[in-house]
Amino acid sequence: QVQLVESGGGLGQAGGSLRLSCAASGRTFSRYGVGWFCQAPGKEREFVAAISWIGERTSYADSVKGRFTISRDNAKNTVYLQMNSLKPEDTAVYYCAARTYYIGTYSYEYNYWGQGTQVTVSS
Repeated sequence: QVQLVESGGGLGQAGGSLRLSCAASGRTFSRYGVGWFCQAPGKEREFVAAISWIGERTSYADSVKGRFTISRDNAKNTVYLQMNSLKPEDTAVYYCAARTYYIGTYSYEYNYWGQGTQVTVSS
């Protein structure tokens, strides 16, 4: 069982940066791949980025490649999403999710979800 809590959202400016954190409970967090998804009003939840259980593999949506970086610190049970060069279209609620070992790009592949953190980017 893994419980996830996101933080770091808020108001950012276009061209600016934010860093989201996903803190996990559970001593076996290092066995879980973690993904970030976002959901804007009226839209379906979309894949943003994912990282495997020891961080050797990452995956990004085309829309964030070169701007966002996912990383993890298993000693702190935390996964990060560094968001640079923000755009107004990045505005959404961002969720982190976990699944055992591997990464996935579809929401149905993940078993555990956080409550989400709002990111709003002004132009």
